[in-house]
Amino acid sequence: MPDTQKTLLLTGASRGIGHATVKRFSAAGWRVLTVSRHAFSEHCPWEGGEENHVQLDLSDLAALPEGIEALRRRLRANRLDALVNNAAISPKGAQGERLGTLNTDIETWQAVFNVNFFAPVLLARGLQTELQAAQGSIVNVTSIAGSRVHPFAGAAYGTSKAALAALTREMAADFGRLGIRVNAIAPGEIDTSILSPGTDEIVQREIPMRRLGKPEEVAATVYFLCTAPSSYVNGAEIHINGGQHV
Repeated sequence: MPDTQKTLLLTGASRGIGHATVKRFSAAGWRVLTVSRHAFSEHCPWEGGEENHVQLDLSDLAALPEGIEALRRRLRANRLDALVNNAAISPKGAQGERLGTLNTDIETWQAVFNVNFFAPVLLARGLQTELQAAQGSIVNVTSIAGSRVHPFAGAAYGTSKAALAALTREMAADFGRLGIRVNAIAPGEIDTSILSPGTDEIVQREIPMRRLGKPEEVAATVYFLCTAPSSYVNGAEIHINGGQHV
């Protein structure tokens, strides 16, 4: 592909919202680089996925500098048009129960914040030059759990997403001066393989539209935030939850 092809770097691409985002950008002709703690899955459908994948555990902050260098070597013309920080973890208890503030150990808190909060800003800082060269965009994936206590998402996950929303504003102020826009999306109940039992009750009780969101709907919003129609949108957090937050 020519050097004029735009490039997306996406963390957490193997399923759900990440998977749909890969397909949306690929369909528009973008090159998609993916990051995951797992090796590339042969079941992933996009062409060129294996050669454009970097295996990197985002919870291991000490490994990030080397990982960023590996990503930089994959970029063409030293440009990165979009960084989407989608990877996140939300650990459960031994019986699959929600972990609150009283029963989450410090190691779990640290791992969650490493992936959900520290990795996004460290990736953006590490690839600042390449993002600035492309006048690119950063999209942080927060959550409805960042603004309310959620019955399934744990305390560490919820607070990390609240912190990421605040971080998005700070990054928008700092990176905006470099011509790099930083925004966030906050999905609610999206129809993916990780839905918890009882989600149907939330849909009927809390969501005015009375349905789950589709990963493709989230991916379309991410695409909007990375392309020209959103060229003056900076520091925003877009709720994608069918009105659940109102």
